[in-house]
Amino acid sequence: MKRLNCAILALLMILGLSACGTSSQAGNNSGGQTLGQGRGVTLRILSGSENRELEEILNAFAQKENINIEMDYQGSLDIMRTLQGESVDYDAVWPASSLWLTAGDTQYRVKHAESISITPVIFGIRQSLAEELGFVGREVSVSDLLEAIQSGKLRFCMTSATQSNSGCSAYIGFLYALLGNPDVITAEDLQDPALGEKITALLSGVDRSSGSSDWLKDLFLMGGYDAMVNYECLIISANQELAARSEETLYAVYPYDGMFLADSPLGYVDNGDDEKEAAFLKLQAYLLSDEVQDQIQRTGRRTGYEGVAAENEDVFRSDWGIQPQRVLSPVRMPSTEVLMECLDLYQTEFRKPSLTVYCLDYSGSMEGEGRTQMVEAMSQILIQENARTNLLQASEHEVNLIIPFEGEPRNVYSATGNGTELESLYDTVASEEALGGTDIYAAAEEALRQLKRYDLSQYTPAIILMTDGVSDGSFSDFQRYYEACGLDVPIFSIMFGSADPTQLEDLAELSNARVFDGREDLVGAFRSVKGYN
Repeated sequence: MKRLNCAILALLMILGLSACGTSSQAGNNSGGQTLGQGRGVTLRILSGSENRELEEILNAFAQKENINIEMDYQGSLDIMRTLQGESVDYDAVWPASSLWLTAGDTQYRVKHAESISITPVIFGIRQSLAEELGFVGREVSVSDLLEAIQSGKLRFCMTSATQSNSGCSAYIGFLYALLGNPDVITAEDLQDPALGEKITALLSGVDRSSGSSDWLKDLFLMGGYDAMVNYECLIISANQELAARSEETLYAVYPYDGMFLADSPLGYVDNGDDEKEAAFLKLQAYLLSDEVQDQIQRTGRRTGYEGVAAENEDVFRSDWGIQPQRVLSPVRMPSTEVLMECLDLYQTEFRKPSLTVYCLDYSGSMEGEGRTQMVEAMSQILIQENARTNLLQASEHEVNLIIPFEGEPRNVYSATGNGTELESLYDTVASEEALGGTDIYAAAEEALRQLKRYDLSQYTPAIILMTDGVSDGSFSDFQRYYEACGLDVPIFSIMFGSADPTQLEDLAELSNARVFDGREDLVGAFRSVKGYN
């Protein structure tokens, strides 16, 4: 019961970036945008980044009505935290799913919530592989997907179930299907050993993980992967780009017995301002009007459960396996307590274990506040009581390595599992002193040497590099070493202090990774990047 109570508290701290937009390569959220810039009332909207694609539609409204719209793009995690605060400095919220709106709004300040669009979570599989698997032109079950994974024919990219709405939706759908589609998942169902074996086997097919659905699409487009689990609108978006590049497109597969939907609710935060409420209702009515709903469909989102307008079927292309007239019948989300138990089991037992190498900058410039913040950030990952609040706790077979570095790597410290051995790494992090120069390439090269000792097919590997300065060493030399290793290992970087973003972006581009901005919130940046493996 104590474990479950901890999991329930973690509901306030979960599920990051979502659906159908473009991603930022640096930073922990996607920034903001002011639309309209008139002299009338201003609406501040806290939104998921997927709604960037609707800015042109929003701007047309703002210009016509002389209303300013300030869009602040964050993930569901931050939206829920904001709603849980003593005050909410926004006029509206627009997350990916009603589930997280309900979970965050415990003080019942959100009203007038309406779904603006709908998109299902599906598989996108390269056309030739989908044909080889026999998935083209027929209904496919989760068991069919599991069989393809167990035969070694299917590997896929997917967001983390504890950090992303699309990953959570897919995972809960898998559980429903593997349990035989009960009316609702119960805590007793989750104790079934057969379920554990099946879901572990299914998740063993994950090639690369992500904390963000839109970045997952970008990852897929960067490198040679065969499939991804994502929103239908992002599968469409990826195919549009693949077709423009004359590359093989994805075939959409709808697991008929385990499919969840994102319903994009837009709700008003009632702070007692009648003028803002009137402006919000006018905006909401505009978005729900027939004309604008048609425009929204053109972005690859559905606006109902029973198909799309005939004039928009060219967006939902049947030759890509998209089923524009499919009636969407989502499975039921379990109760809050059971949902949190599902996510806890995902993090600690069912997912493929992580193998993470932290390269931590202890150069002289980190002395003082920088070192203090880095130690605090690592405490949120290595100390499991802290990690549990963000559903980032380690599994029994997880491997963590620490490489403190300055002008060269100092040492390599490792821990396996989620016990005292892991938490002892925190003592190591806290005891290292800051002095010397900076060479991120030497540290990253040592990380690769360590990873070559493992069978990486059994893990989700990543290098997480944190630095606050300009590096010595040669990127070209490191690039040659990385390519010679032949490992598909992302090098995620956290930028801090006066770190050179160009050097870090080079590493990200080389390894199909991304850069996080820790200059304002280093602890938050570490939490975000850990959600990617």
